[in-house]
Amino acid sequence: MAGPEVSAIIPVFNDRPSLEVALKASLETLSAITSTFEILVAEDGSTDGSAEFVRQYESQDRRVRLLHQDERQGRGRALNRAIYESKGTIVCYYDVDLATDMKHLPSLIAAIRDGSDISTGSRLLPASDIVRTEGREIASRSYNFLVRFFLGSRIYDHQCGFKAFNRDRILPLLPAIRSNHWFWDTEILVRAQRDGYRVTELPVQWRAGKGTTVRFKDIFEMGTAILRLWWQIHVSKN
Repeated sequence: MAGPEVSAIIPVFNDRPSLEVALKASLETLSAITSTFEILVAEDGSTDGSAEFVRQYESQDRRVRLLHQDERQGRGRALNRAIYESKGTIVCYYDVDLATDMKHLPSLIAAIRDGSDISTGSRLLPASDIVRTEGREIASRSYNFLVRFFLGSRIYDHQCGFKAFNRDRILPLLPAIRSNHWFWDTEILVRAQRDGYRVTELPVQWRAGKGTTVRFKDIFEMGTAILRLWWQIHVSKN
């Protein structure tokens, strides 16, 4: 029996209110895109009842699958596991708060259907429509400039949590990805470009989630992660 065309992954850590909205929106949006899909909730050690909510949903709709971790592994590991366990020829993921408008999901998937290996939403293209604080805007633009400068990327926005992949093409790349958490998004785009993958960047409408701030610790970790990947690529050669 053939698998679904699309596997949609929703990473979750203590986000039950957002998850309740995201699951319903996902089913509606994906149903309009393809007749065969699955939704994998990559639930990473939540303690707020997220897993129990998905289990109940799972029992009522076979298109929904829970991937549960007893202890938090990190966003990157959760995404890796979900991609390995997905059954679709196209795999996509998006943040549970739906910061990126779901109206862009058809275009994201269409880019893979049209031959791209990776498609990614971008908050930094001229046609993008974003709303966030000035501090987050400055931090994001600075971070992405440094990724382009040090790591040779041609992408403008590496951290938008709205991406799709040709599953067969992306699986061989996953063993090289070392980031276990937020830097996963950047690392996979940088390594894919270095290996000649076709990456399509799409403008999106995006709204910042509530309670998100940029701390000095975050900025320091961003810089450290960029330099670590530069070292891995240029010095240790892996």
